[in-house]
Amino acid sequence: MNSKKKTLVFGSGISGLGSVALLQHMGAEVILYDGNENLSVDQLRQKLPEGSQVTCVCPTLSKEHKESIDRVVLSPGVPVDHPLVNELRENGAEIIGEIELGYLAEQGTVVAITGTNGKTTTTTLVGEIMKTHLGMEQSFVVGNIGNPYTSECLKTTADTVSVGEISSFQLETIHRFHPKVSAILNITPDHLDRHHTMEAYVKAKENITLNQTAQDVCVLNYDNEYTKDFGERCPAAVIYFSSAQKLQDGYCLAGDSIVRMRDGITTEIMDIHRDMHLVGTCNVENVMAALAIAEGMKVPLETTLGVIREFRAVEHRIEYVDTKGGVDYYNDSKGTNPDAAIQGIRAMSKPTILIGGGYDKQSQYDEWIESFEGKVKWLVLIGQTREKIAACAREHGFENIRFADTYEECLTLCTELAEDGDAVLLSPACASWGMFPNYEERGRLFKEYVKSLT
Repeated sequence: MNSKKKTLVFGSGISGLGSVALLQHMGAEVILYDGNENLSVDQLRQKLPEGSQVTCVCPTLSKEHKESIDRVVLSPGVPVDHPLVNELRENGAEIIGEIELGYLAEQGTVVAITGTNGKTTTTTLVGEIMKTHLGMEQSFVVGNIGNPYTSECLKTTADTVSVGEISSFQLETIHRFHPKVSAILNITPDHLDRHHTMEAYVKAKENITLNQTAQDVCVLNYDNEYTKDFGERCPAAVIYFSSAQKLQDGYCLAGDSIVRMRDGITTEIMDIHRDMHLVGTCNVENVMAALAIAEGMKVPLETTLGVIREFRAVEHRIEYVDTKGGVDYYNDSKGTNPDAAIQGIRAMSKPTILIGGGYDKQSQYDEWIESFEGKVKWLVLIGQTREKIAACAREHGFENIRFADTYEECLTLCTELAEDGDAVLLSPACASWGMFPNYEERGRLFKEYVKSLT
């Protein structure tokens, strides 16, 4: 990495600050910029370690600064078509992201996982598999999961493995990023407010294989039309998984067992009820993907199975919270789009009071509503999308809808509607922005409320 380049870090969140720290370590001249009009230079500087030599600028970048920038490191929340980014690109600045910057300092092997849904669970599971296989100090879990790549990359050696959850936003700004094993778990409509078209969103996901070759491995979902189609064009060797079809080669279901098919020959791997604690078809697929990734990384099968048998649900993803008054409460706050929320509903085995609504990412809710299939007793709606979702639900003949103006009102209403033997599921099919800083806070407050019930 050329440390002589004058670098602008655009965005002062967790990944931006991680980028600043790495660039400073490399001796680069750094400008930290944030366009938030409510943020002062002093507040921006307070985010940095005392004595930092970084130049802080907000909310406007001067003409002199713009013309002096050689490289821009974008935080994932900054669109690649942002007017300032376009201007800097036209001035000749190289545009990269935090993931690309981290990779430039990477010394070991990389596993990269993307997909509309299931990324966090699969990444966490694969991370645990690699830690068990290599040792706790030899494996790092990074990326969109909340741990900046730039905070860990300097710890890597030729013997370490970095397991990354990589979002579509992060994949827009890679150039040399090269995983040994990649995975695209699924692709369904999401973030169209940012990517504008489905074609652009799909292309961003496929970028995970941009630098892979036939010596590398890509794990793909055979049941998803986009990933199945991509398998025909993928530059890496493909391992498919399927929860719906018998494969000639790959991981699939045979009754209640996950099996490995090779040239039509079946090897039973594990029982989905006896050997895993996770619930729902979505998690069966996540486990299949993890098995395939571990195979690509040459992890002994018994090591992989040992980790899977002990692995519990990731926080905020179809997470059982408690049973109060005969009612089961589940936190699926990470169900931030309709397809993810469908998986939450499918995992429920009891009549369900469902909490939905939030920030509008220009999603369509028809398939989500259709997935209710008599299982959802009441739909309690909050946030910006509540009227849009209610209208869609009524078009599909679902009328048991209640509105809540606040989160507290919503949770109280759910408790009042739920009867002994029911479940309450927070699975909003929408992002949390506007009401909460992130989905984690939305889930945390839900769990606090449940724990407070007598």
